[in-house]
Amino acid sequence: MQDESQVFDYIIIGAGTAGCLLANRLSADASKRVLLIEAGRKDDYHWIHIPVGYLHCIGNPRTDWLYNTEPDAGLNGRALRYPRGKTLGGCSSINGMIYMRGQARDYDQWAQLTGDMAWRWENSLPHFKLHEDHYKGADAMHGARGTAPELMQDKNQPYQKLLRHHNSGGEWRIEKQRLRWDILDAFAEAAVQAGIPATSDFNRGDNEGVGYFEVNQKNGWRWNTAKAFLRPVCYGRPNFELWNNAQVCKLVVTPQPDGSQRCTGVEVWAGDERVTAHSTRDSGHMGEVILCAGSIGSPQILQLSGIGPAALLQQHGIPVLQDLPGVGANLQDHLQIRSVYKVQNPPGGKHWGLSLNTMASSLWGKARIGLEYALRQTGPMSMAPSQLGAFTRSSPDQPYANLEYHVQPLSLEAFGEPLHSFNAFTASVCNLNPTSRGTVHIKSGRFEDAPAIAPNYLSTAEDRQVAADSLRVTRKIVSQGALAKYQPEEFKPGVQFQTDEELTRLAGDIATTIFHPVGTTKMGKEDDPMAVVDSHLRVRGIRGLRVVDAGVMPLITSGNTNSPTLMIAEKAAAWIQAGI
Repeated sequence: MQDESQVFDYIIIGAGTAGCLLANRLSADASKRVLLIEAGRKDDYHWIHIPVGYLHCIGNPRTDWLYNTEPDAGLNGRALRYPRGKTLGGCSSINGMIYMRGQARDYDQWAQLTGDMAWRWENSLPHFKLHEDHYKGADAMHGARGTAPELMQDKNQPYQKLLRHHNSGGEWRIEKQRLRWDILDAFAEAAVQAGIPATSDFNRGDNEGVGYFEVNQKNGWRWNTAKAFLRPVCYGRPNFELWNNAQVCKLVVTPQPDGSQRCTGVEVWAGDERVTAHSTRDSGHMGEVILCAGSIGSPQILQLSGIGPAALLQQHGIPVLQDLPGVGANLQDHLQIRSVYKVQNPPGGKHWGLSLNTMASSLWGKARIGLEYALRQTGPMSMAPSQLGAFTRSSPDQPYANLEYHVQPLSLEAFGEPLHSFNAFTASVCNLNPTSRGTVHIKSGRFEDAPAIAPNYLSTAEDRQVAADSLRVTRKIVSQGALAKYQPEEFKPGVQFQTDEELTRLAGDIATTIFHPVGTTKMGKEDDPMAVVDSHLRVRGIRGLRVVDAGVMPLITSGNTNSPTLMIAEKAAAWIQAGI
């Protein structure tokens, strides 16, 4: 007999971006027991909530899985630190807080690749707006607290009935940044002079333009998904249970009388023993297990459970339950190339505050920064890692914006290193639509062992050409008159590098991840042999199991990936509640 206290209608693995929203939505039905499992600790670490605290969260075992990539030929043999959130809120607790949907064409491509028009831009936009609380208020493109999105207006829709409490707008707060910099304003003006239009909203379907990023903050504090979706309501629901410091070892898959296979639970390491949580009762009531462990964690758990490429599983002595070669394949990521420019104060300009390098170079400067945040929650401690953004084309023959810039009023040798002693800004540029594909594969049958992450950056001629072209676009922007008074001097990569071959090699030396891994459990049509899930995110060949995270994206979005993951979870919640 099963212990009824360990039986749930829905078991959600991973309390990150997608998992927190799903827990909120599914536990709104009081008749359903919901278990949310998180390997990390609660989000009660103070640096999670101070925006600049990402510096203390990345590389910290308190909040980060501490992954590294395999040495990468495209990066001239370098391996990269590969942060993934390990705490309530997941990556939304340690990321750059940038609110970015991508481009309409991304979702139209998903619809084409899956054969499901539900993923088209116009059909995805309402699922962005449903949880959105935009500081400008609601309009045709944005949702806000106090307004009812389109999805809540159909009284016959099951999701509307589920979200009876959801009558005052969204939970996911989006605000403008609480700071500006003269050097960033000058870069934005230079970008306009270089032919990039100014924009006040990157999230209307075509993000080409330059402007300050909007961020997931509330009154100068980070707004993660644990605050947005768990804390307000879930903890008070008797049908909701949270297990944290609990790592999933494997899925429990049970043969069914009709010959099919069904995921009926999960084995969890609770720190001193293995515990099994069940999603199917002895009476035959069928529940569901929902993998939200992210583009690294979800394929790892599937592979450990016997679901994945048969040869890989056999190599590690794992019985093959379902041969799915796409599990852990199709890894895509945004690789940023960091150009650093030294700058000088213009005649008559103030020395303090030209860049963060000199602003934070003294104890007095650090004290001023800390005091400003303590009193007003503004200034450098309220900074997202990148403040100014730009989307443009790597060459005139590109049909759409295929580059994204993250521009910062600071510079350093590498993440985690001290700021340079001279004034500078950094213009990081990434290829939005890389054609390189990597893998995530287990190294052993032990759940404790991190998988091998091989992004395979710059492995195609197209990606290498875009890398070289993007550095030339950066130089074009910086050469414009708006920046002339700051006398910008290229510190990295250096003006001596000019040819495609030189610039591509330099990209391999200085480029790093923006932390946007997707695609490792991609959705697709029935005849796509590499598709892991169908268009409703159900795992092929295993009933009662879905994947709901960035891994299901067949193609990476043209921008930061956190908010698209929330939209995916919103759609999934509606399908799960409707039983489809």
